[in-house]
Amino acid sequence: MTTEKLTRYDSADYLTDETRVEAYLEAAMEDDDPSVIAHALGVVARARNMSQLARDTGISREGLNKALSGQGNPTLETIMKVSKALGLRMAFHSVKASTLEGERDLSAT
Repeated sequence: MTTEKLTRYDSADYLTDETRVEAYLEAAMEDDDPSVIAHALGVVARARNMSQLARDTGISREGLNKALSGQGNPTLETIMKVSKALGLRMAFHSVKASTLEGERDLSAT
């Protein structure tokens, strides 16, 4: 009988270049869940070096871990500080709203 050694999967291990980071964060944004977005930003932060990020933002490592855990509720200011320190920029794009009954087309306003 062979024994297999399993290791814990960590998305941060695969965020090795900007293209992967961007794709990962774009996928998180599609979820429309703030906790998923905060968690994804936390994973990127761990992939890059959380200690250095704490120094760059002036936010304690513990504070960053809590805010970006998916359980925290980071302020927009925190998200912007973290994004800037990671060399990222948030952007907004026009989205055509669903044309389901009762919803209106946002591009018409």
